[in-house]
Amino acid sequence: MKRAGFLGIDAGTQGLSVIFTDEQMKILATGEAGYEMVPGLAPECYEQDPADWERALGAAMADLRAKLTTLGVEPDVRAIGICGQMHGEVLADELGRSLGPARLWCDGRNEAEGHELTDRLGTKMPKRITTARWLWTIRNRPDVAGKAAHLTTPAGWLAFRLTGSWTLGVGDAAGMFPIDQQSLDYDTQRLADFDAVVHAAAAGRAIRPLRDLLPHVRRAGQDGGTLDGHGARVLGLPVGTPVAPAEGDQPAALTGSLIGAAGMVSMSFGTSVVANAVGDRPFKGIARSVDHFCAPDGKPINMVWLRNGTTALNTVVEMFGTVNGGDRSDGFAAVIPQLLAAADDCGGLLALPFMDDEPGLSVSRGGSAAVVGLNEKNATPGNVAKAMLLATMFNLRLGSEPLDAQGYPRSEIILSGGLAKTPTLGQLLADVFNTPVTILDGAAEGTAWGAALMAKYRALAISGHAPDWAAFLTSHASGKPTRFTPRPQSVATLADRYARHRRLVALHTQLAAATRDDVR
Repeated sequence: MKRAGFLGIDAGTQGLSVIFTDEQMKILATGEAGYEMVPGLAPECYEQDPADWERALGAAMADLRAKLTTLGVEPDVRAIGICGQMHGEVLADELGRSLGPARLWCDGRNEAEGHELTDRLGTKMPKRITTARWLWTIRNRPDVAGKAAHLTTPAGWLAFRLTGSWTLGVGDAAGMFPIDQQSLDYDTQRLADFDAVVHAAAAGRAIRPLRDLLPHVRRAGQDGGTLDGHGARVLGLPVGTPVAPAEGDQPAALTGSLIGAAGMVSMSFGTSVVANAVGDRPFKGIARSVDHFCAPDGKPINMVWLRNGTTALNTVVEMFGTVNGGDRSDGFAAVIPQLLAAADDCGGLLALPFMDDEPGLSVSRGGSAAVVGLNEKNATPGNVAKAMLLATMFNLRLGSEPLDAQGYPRSEIILSGGLAKTPTLGQLLADVFNTPVTILDGAAEGTAWGAALMAKYRALAISGHAPDWAAFLTSHASGKPTRFTPRPQSVATLADRYARHRRLVALHTQLAAATRDDVR
C-alpha cells in the first residue's frame, strides 16, 4: 500500500539514521547504519571519510525499506529533509570530488585560529566554526587548500551528492561563517576581513575568495534542490523529488522540539549542557560563554554550552550507590528521591561541578569539583546531590548573563535530555531561571524528525501553502506536555544561592591553584 509522507536524514557523529513519516508526521519506520572515525590520528584529531556517510545512507535506506515492507507500506516520498553534525570541514575540487577526510566539530586543532578570527572579525568565532578549520588548513595543508573549489559541512556534502547543488540551510551556514541578520546571507564585510587574513596566511599561493567556496544560503521552505540521477539511485526514489535546505543538527533539534518563536529556549541536560535561545535581534559584541548561529528560518540563535553537565551529579549518585555493593541504577533509585526532598538551600551547601575545564566560564582546569559548607546537619546524600545539580544549573545561568544584559527575551524553557527522565526536576529549573518550563510529551522529537518536518515545510512552500515558520511548528504540537511554573518563595531562595555561587566561581582560580600537584 502506498503511503505519502516525508523522509528525514540525520548524519550524526557516530552513525546515520533515516525516518519515514506519514503526512501527519507520525513515524512509520526508521533505518540506521554506522561509520567510524579515521583511525590512528593524534589526540584531539577527529576525521571521517565523506564516502562513509554516503555508504551508510544507502545501508540505512535499505534497513528502512525492509521495515516498511514488513508493514506492507510502499513509501511515496513528497520531500526529503537532511541534517548533520555542524561545523565540519568538507572540501571538494572543481569537479565536486572530495579532497580527503573531513575534519569534524570535535577536532581541536584550530583553537588559535578561532581566537585570531574572533579578534579580527569582532564576533565570536569558536574553534569549532568551519572557517576557523579552513584557515588552519590553508596554513597547515597548503596542497589541499590550493585544490579546494568548494567548502561545506557534512549535511551540505550529502545534499550535494543527492542533488548536485551546493546549497545549505541558513542554520548550518551560520556554523560555517557569520550571517548578516539583514540580508540573511554571509556577512560581506567579514568575508572581506577573512580574505585579508587568508591573503597574509597564503604567502602568495592562490586561494579562492571565501564567498566563492561557501555554499549558497537557503532558508526553511526555500529550494534545496531535487534528487538527480545519482541521488535517486542512492535513495531508491524518483529523480526530481524535492529536497529541503540541508541543516545542522542543532537547528534540526530545535525544529524537532517545535521551537521557533523568539523567547523560547531549548535546554538539554546530559554529560554536557546546551541552551539554545531564539533571539529577536543580533547579539552585540563578544561574550566568551555565548556562541551564535541561526534557526532554519534565519532567526538568531544564541547558544550557551557547558562541558560540565550532569557528570558531577552522576558521580555523587554513583558514589552513594556503591556503598552497599550496588551499581549506578541503585544509586539513582536511592538518591534521587532524597534530592527531590532536599531543601532549596541544600542545608547551606554550595558546590562546583568542574570535573573538566569550562572554557565559557574561564575555568581552564578540570578535576576541581568541590562541595563547600559540610557540617553534621547537612551532610546527606540528597543535599550533596542537589547542590551538584544546582551548581550546573547556576553555571548555565552564569553563561546566560550576557543575554540578560542585552535584554533578550526568555518566555519559556523546553527541557530535554537526561534530566527530563525525572520530570519533577523541571520545577527546580523553572525556579532557578524564574521562567516556565515545558517537557514535551513523547519521544518523537529529535533531529531526524526535525529534518522530516523541514521536508514537509518545503512541500508546503512548493504548493504555495506554507504558513509562518513558528506557526507551522506550533501546529504540530501533540499530546499533553508537562509544565512547571516558578514558585516565588523558591525563586527567592535560589536567587540568594545563585549570588553565593557566583562568588564561589570567582574564587575558583585560587581554589584550583591551591590543589595543583605541581605547586608546593
